[in-house]
Amino acid sequence: MKAIILLGTLKREGLSNTEVLSEFMAGYFKKQDIDCSIVKLVEHNILAGTYSDMGKGDDWPGILEQILISDIIVFATPIWWNNQSSEIQRVIERLDEIHDEILEGKKSKLEGKVGGIVITGDSDGAQHVIANVSNFYNAVGIVLPPYASLSVLWEKQAKGEKPTREELMKKYEEDYASTAQTMVKQMLKYAQKK
Repeated sequence: MKAIILLGTLKREGLSNTEVLSEFMAGYFKKQDIDCSIVKLVEHNILAGTYSDMGKGDDWPGILEQILISDIIVFATPIWWNNQSSEIQRVIERLDEIHDEILEGKKSKLEGKVGGIVITGDSDGAQHVIANVSNFYNAVGIVLPPYASLSVLWEKQAKGEKPTREELMKKYEEDYASTAQTMVKQMLKYAQKK
């Protein structure tokens, strides 16, 4: 069983709340013997466009390959202006070719894969992002099980705050361990059904 977390942080360097939350989630996948990798999107040259390969210098085809061999796909994003990050939006746009194929009557390359959503940020914004991503998952054949989203709202994650990795992990473990466990078990259960 293989899981991939597509990390949509905008921070190339320094501590990212969403990156630490993704590492926290990856730990729970590993506890269930699920091979989990994190792809930090901002470290890759993902060209703008709506096709699977936009030509020379495009890193997306390699990332898409990793997505296609995964059973579980998690979008991890901070909230910016009530929406998912531009990095996660870019993933949605680049997967649009798969949606085009569905419209042509072809089977989705993502059909039967299981999705999850991980968010750092505002609670109302989290509901909006979950709705956006759920709609996208549905359109391309990814199953979003019940209880397969985790959103963390904590004042120490606000812009300008500087929590340490240890403080973040402690907070996540104390307040979100049960949610993470449930989320991973739900995704695993649905992944095993296919």
